[in-house]
Amino acid sequence: MDLRPRKKQIQSISGFTQTEVEKMENLLNESREQVRDPEICKKLAKMFTRSKGRAGKPVVKWTEVQAWFQNRLVCSPSKDNSAEANQKLPDITEGCTLNKANESSHIPKGQQVPAQSDLEFEARSSKDGAWYDIDTFISHRCLNSGEPEFLVKFVGFESEEGEWVNVKKAVRERSVALEDSECNKVEVGDLVLCFQEGKHQEKYLEARVIEIQKKLHDIRGCRCLFGIRYTHDDTEETVRLRRMCVRPSILGRP
Repeated sequence: MDLRPRKKQIQSISGFTQTEVEKMENLLNESREQVRDPEICKKLAKMFTRSKGRAGKPVVKWTEVQAWFQNRLVCSPSKDNSAEANQKLPDITEGCTLNKANESSHIPKGQQVPAQSDLEFEARSSKDGAWYDIDTFISHRCLNSGEPEFLVKFVGFESEEGEWVNVKKAVRERSVALEDSECNKVEVGDLVLCFQEGKHQEKYLEARVIEIQKKLHDIRGCRCLFGIRYTHDDTEETVRLRRMCVRPSILGRP
């Protein structure tokens, strides 16, 4: 599993240009079925990478193109092809749509967030309650209750270890690390992920900040101490900034 420190600026995902977004939108409008084909995604990624507008920019991964299409397919279900979709994914129902009040905090629509391709996502595993970075959105379905789910591949795991996760409750924009100079952005009550390293397992668990002890920074960086309470069992611990990842909204604080 990739447990390298998370950076505030995401480096592994290349932002799509306006021309590339328009190209993908056109293909989506022409045929929602063809964009499910991995070969189409691979061809598009290769074409985007070789275009003049990408000179000096990172290579586009076909999984990035695939994730973009899958997000759009789930967020914009088509009534015209609902029967065809049900044949391939029996659990998908026409009523399986995201709660409009919560769309922006989970998987935003492409037209609402032009830089959606710059976003990365994380999901909570039902196996251990920890949050892991999502590598690929493999598929999607709807339960009989109408709750939408994604089949995701976590970073560092094999595809065979993919897990179905609830879109509304367990998928969100990826948490990020703060620079030492940004420790003042963290406030009591903030939701964070704290890195736990055990003898047989390493993972990020959700917690609330309950206390902050400000310390003078030195050559080693931030020396502040943060008291946290884990949400899964209410146990408490005191940690340093380097062990925490925060919600992206914190970055906008002065």
